[in-house]
Amino acid sequence: MASAATPTGVRARFCPSPTGNPHVGLVRTALFNWAFARHHQGTFVFRIEDTDAARDSEESYEQLLDAMRWLGLDWDEGPEAGGPHAPYRQSQRMEIYADVARRLKEAGHAYDCYCTTEELEERRAEARAAGRPSGYDGKCRTLGPEQVAAYRAQGREPIVRFRMPDKPITFTDLVRGELTFAPDNVPDYGIVRANGAPLYTLVNPVDDALMEITHVLRGEDLLSSTPRQIALYEALIGLGAAKQIPQFGHLPYVMGEGNKKLSKRDPESSLNLYRERGFLPEGLLNYLSLLGWSYSADQDVFGMDEMVAKFDVDGVTGNPARFDLKKAEAINADHIRRLDPKAFTDACRPWLRAPHAPWPAENFDEAAWQAIAPYAQTRLTVLSDITANVDFLFLDTPVEDEASWAKAMKEGSDALLRTARVKLAAADWSSADALKEAVLAAGEERGLQLGKAQAPVRVAVTGRTVGLPLFESLQTLGRDRTLTRIDAALTKLTG
Repeated sequence: MASAATPTGVRARFCPSPTGNPHVGLVRTALFNWAFARHHQGTFVFRIEDTDAARDSEESYEQLLDAMRWLGLDWDEGPEAGGPHAPYRQSQRMEIYADVARRLKEAGHAYDCYCTTEELEERRAEARAAGRPSGYDGKCRTLGPEQVAAYRAQGREPIVRFRMPDKPITFTDLVRGELTFAPDNVPDYGIVRANGAPLYTLVNPVDDALMEITHVLRGEDLLSSTPRQIALYEALIGLGAAKQIPQFGHLPYVMGEGNKKLSKRDPESSLNLYRERGFLPEGLLNYLSLLGWSYSADQDVFGMDEMVAKFDVDGVTGNPARFDLKKAEAINADHIRRLDPKAFTDACRPWLRAPHAPWPAENFDEAAWQAIAPYAQTRLTVLSDITANVDFLFLDTPVEDEASWAKAMKEGSDALLRTARVKLAAADWSSADALKEAVLAAGEERGLQLGKAQAPVRVAVTGRTVGLPLFESLQTLGRDRTLTRIDAALTKLTG
């Protein structure tokens, strides 16, 4: 962990590519940049890196915007918000990149490279065999006019390479401290394809420069490209296209199963998975913030306002963080319990109607839902759990769970249910405690404690051995429907 003074006028950015569904590692990067900008009363820039026409899609672009809205990570500049550095989609900035590449070549910071892929690989293999670094060897750095003409006559189209300085590059990483890269390990690199299309290695730092980004918080996998970008920034400053080199902080890897880096191809990395299961945005963000940062030694659950108040990059660790689904669920459950009653009932509504709900829409009873909701709120891990917890209220008959039936309906259960039915029929249904006393009394007559007495009643009425508090559930279901279900269970037991 390293600390550095943070200047005023912070400008942080999040710049994903619209390729596929957003994943949790990407969200963690967005969150840290957003929280950093908000903590310093700075500007959060949302930029879309969509120069890869073969992989980018408009559908993924819309998913990115939708994900950011759902998460509540609002942006000050970017798509839909606009800003002084528009446009914020790289596909709309091609003329800018072409102009910068031309100026870099004219100033001697870049040059045309005519090496073929086969030639490059052959020379790299020779370097590896000789124990030398296998990066680009600079063959085209000093081509004369005759050699260029000969290559052109062969039909070769050059790429543009940036000319790295022949000196070590040292910088202070905000997370990892001072780092130095020797020139042998950072060779010249391509910035424009042979077809004229700019590469990420050019467009990303050019946009950061022109948009005056002051801090770049990004994944550790991009650390090796940082010395290249610093050299490019120095050249851009010389051209008048950049004012400063941003400060870099490289965030730790998020690890998945088997201590492997969590990949966007891993099912548990998909943001959509957590949305579909009913994670709250605040719960998911709270957990993701703990992957490389800590709020305090004794507090893991907090809101985003609390995070913004405390977050700074000097609290980020360089150690890999393992994604723990159970802990994510536990934190989300805490956030569900934090909701006020109306926010909770509203948040559950998508799972109380089609396509999630197995009951007909006309069966839904708002009064019953409002009555049972407080008991459900303390038991949910994710919002989608609500469907199975309350389906007994809105289905015509309870679910048929044979495993639950076999577990609860032991010898003598029919006698217990008959006794419980009599006592429930005579009970005061305005009181859940009265219903509890009725079942307790039925159990005592049969020589059973409450736990064993209520199990057959629960399965008869709800279909399951576990669920919401039984007697509040019976009260919400009502006297007539409860007794009807006990009758049906008795019929099944006696054949």
